[in-house]
Amino acid sequence: MLSLKPAIAKSLAKRVYKNIKKWANKPIETQEKVFQDLISKAAVTAFGKDHDFISINNYSDFVKHVPVRDYEGLKSYVERVVAGEENILWIGKPLYFAKTSGTTSGSKYIPITKESMPTHVEAARNAILLYIHETGNAKFVDGKMIFLQGSPVLKEQNGIQLGRLSGIVAHYVPKYLQKNRMPSFKTNCIEDWETKVDAIVEETVREDMTVISGIPSWVQMYFEKLQQKTGKQVGDIFKNFNLFIFGGVNYEPYRAKFENLIGRKVDSIELYPASEGFFAFQDKQNEKGMLLQLNSGIFYEFIKADEFFNDNPKRITIADVEVGINYVMIISTNAGLWAYNIGDTVEFTSTNPYRVIVSGRIKHFISAFGEHVIGKEVEQAMRDATLNTQVRVSEFTVAPQINPNEGLPYHEWFVEFENEPENLSALAKKIDESLQKQNSYYFDLIEGKVLQPLKITKVKKDGFQKYMKSVGKLGGQNKIPRLSNDRKIVEGFS
Repeated sequence: MLSLKPAIAKSLAKRVYKNIKKWANKPIETQEKVFQDLISKAAVTAFGKDHDFISINNYSDFVKHVPVRDYEGLKSYVERVVAGEENILWIGKPLYFAKTSGTTSGSKYIPITKESMPTHVEAARNAILLYIHETGNAKFVDGKMIFLQGSPVLKEQNGIQLGRLSGIVAHYVPKYLQKNRMPSFKTNCIEDWETKVDAIVEETVREDMTVISGIPSWVQMYFEKLQQKTGKQVGDIFKNFNLFIFGGVNYEPYRAKFENLIGRKVDSIELYPASEGFFAFQDKQNEKGMLLQLNSGIFYEFIKADEFFNDNPKRITIADVEVGINYVMIISTNAGLWAYNIGDTVEFTSTNPYRVIVSGRIKHFISAFGEHVIGKEVEQAMRDATLNTQVRVSEFTVAPQINPNEGLPYHEWFVEFENEPENLSALAKKIDESLQKQNSYYFDLIEGKVLQPLKITKVKKDGFQKYMKSVGKLGGQNKIPRLSNDRKIVEGFS
């Protein structure tokens, strides 16, 4: 029997594409409307009164009245909301708190309101619909879909539901997808990640899985367990699996490994979701970058990353951003975050429309010697060095070695290989050459004999998973930082 779902999906995709095109073609006006709406609505809140929102008429007023803050800077307001007070950061109370594990603040409680919640759901839906509109491929909507995510079990605190973002979003799966969705609610509620993945394998191994979604490192674990159970490649287990949806980290370092596990290439859609907002998604298969969501109750500001730690760095809106510059992204939202630094750095790949890639974290970089090396650069270097080789990398992270037993300091790359190189030193040399080409500071330090070229330290199989388990961060939305400015993480491997 012919299903109506693909035809309905195509019709909806066409409508959504037209709506998105409207605001994407008027980016400055769209953002100005969002800005004015946020300020006018929040003028009655405690934060709005403290920062004199009533007298803010334009962006330059906002910059004068509202300083850039991170979670610590906003914490006193958040604590009042957690305690049950109303009208603090946004009107009324939030619907939810997305609880995240902060590296410096302990647990963070990120508010999600009745105004902001729909934007999380719509952006994920629209990413799939734009893929359908572009490719004409809608057959997958009849198959089974999986999203590897946190538990949907929520707790309540002072009338506000509390849980992981992915667990909260799990409650908003549309009815027409409920029958297609895997795993079962019971399995999704399993807290221990390894137990959960084993249960997901048992539930899905005989199903017609067409869409698989999640953070690449944890989907890789799922694929490996499927392969161990069946002795087959994932593409042979799931004949109709042709779409991988991911977010959270750059897919490129995993792509070769995935294609080997699957046995063929599959289309992919990149998402940029966070507890603080759903910022962007890939809108074209052959364009680099993700479409910035300018009409989702989020007002964006940007600060050049290399000026961020200066006194009073310049804040700009999308009107003044340039392609190829590394920016710290600052957001104000209808969840009550104001001039909030989420810690991510982005680069624009296009300003017509506005598309971004996530280049790293403002705290996750190496500049122990003034080199300013960022996540995007180390990932590109690894990609350059392993291109057209048999070398496959499962995972890696980079840390400075400031006090070596002998010789000059260097960058130490901790790498877990799937397929090892015949010559580790030759691979290290290739990576180093790529990094020098990309980063002039690093080149100068090598040339000036301040640093010696990088060295690779092999990590045992499953070493990264074991480390994440040891720090209580196995699975869910957790991910290994690609690089650090100290050796705290890599000490876990020794």
